[in-house]
Amino acid sequence: MSEDGGRVEPLLERLFAPVDPPADLATRIQTRLRAVSESAAEELDGWELASMRDPRNWGRPAIAVLAGGVAGAGLVLLGLHQRQRRRRD
Repeated sequence: MSEDGGRVEPLLERLFAPVDPPADLATRIQTRLRAVSESAAEELDGWELASMRDPRNWGRPAIAVLAGGVAGAGLVLLGLHQRQRRRRD
């Protein structure tokens, strides 16, 4: 029984070893979030207020507002995290 435990423990240590993210991960995330924000802004820019009187037309603008807001918040949080990291280094 102790032999099995001796083999499992090193496997678990290797399995749960910390992994560093790729160096360009923050840049890739920022690029994608900016693309989502810009797409949401373009989607909203194309809508006319007159067409918003009908509730059936509210779906796409609502999703665009939600996606743009989430992407914008993600960009802000990512920027704050990068500033905090620079202060520590």
